[in-house]
Amino acid sequence: MPVDEVRLHFNPASLMVLNAVLGFLMFGIALDTRVADFKRVLRMPVAMGVGVAAQFIMLPAVTYCLTLLLQPAPSIALGMILVACCPPGNISNILTHRAKGNVALSVSMTALSNALSIVLMPLNFAFWAGMHPTASALFKTIALNPTEMAGHIVIIIGLPFVMGVACAERLPKLAEKIRKPARILSFLCLVAFILGAVAGNWRYFLDYVGLVLLAVALHDALAFLTGYLCARACRLSDYDRRAVSIEVGIRNAGLGLVLIFSFFDGLGGMAVVAGVWGFWDIIAGMALAGWWGRRPPAQGEVA
Repeated sequence: MPVDEVRLHFNPASLMVLNAVLGFLMFGIALDTRVADFKRVLRMPVAMGVGVAAQFIMLPAVTYCLTLLLQPAPSIALGMILVACCPPGNISNILTHRAKGNVALSVSMTALSNALSIVLMPLNFAFWAGMHPTASALFKTIALNPTEMAGHIVIIIGLPFVMGVACAERLPKLAEKIRKPARILSFLCLVAFILGAVAGNWRYFLDYVGLVLLAVALHDALAFLTGYLCARACRLSDYDRRAVSIEVGIRNAGLGLVLIFSFFDGLGGMAVVAGVWGFWDIIAGMALAGWWGRRPPAQGEVA
């Protein structure tokens, strides 16, 4: 059966729990965030501008070009575009620290990007998917309502994020106490549910993983490279380049998976891409951070 005709299954009760887990994950990310992180944006406008532009403009554009080059099945192309439009995952801050990059910049970028994604993610996806020469026809049959999608993102990202920031600001002792356990628990729960989605549709993943593995590997490498080259082109320090590269490379594929089951009826190619990306991205990010971690930032480039 063509991958565009496959529908992966995830029962409604499990999907509700997955939404709750993702909301808890965003709450955990926000516990690491302070209002000062947003104010810090004003003190490093160039680095923040480069990071935001690389995520919301350059990465979707690069992804679009990659799908034209590889010419995957339309549903796979849609999955790649959706993942590119997702905000960064919370592991980016950990990996930036391991890579000896600018953690303050990484945290501020995560906070700002997740806030912006509430509006920009559905608009970005609708724009690039709608103009795709092969995937647009499939996209139009889905009749996605960007406003409805944005509302869903507000509930599972926006509200938990605001609550987490409020907790961090108003109850700093409690936030510090639960920050690490919440981050670890929510991450493990998300991984468990991605595994559950894969296990429940194992036959399809086995049938189609060969179609997406090369695309995901190339896409992920290009995501890291896009962040790095944008930062280098704007003459950011090596210290900042590492943060921007990881922030652009790490995408929240868990959110993508939730949206695929919620709005795209578990469309085969999209779900397989998001599922494979969720694991490959972490492996590639850890490898890159480990490599950088053994090499201090270029002399005189730590601000």
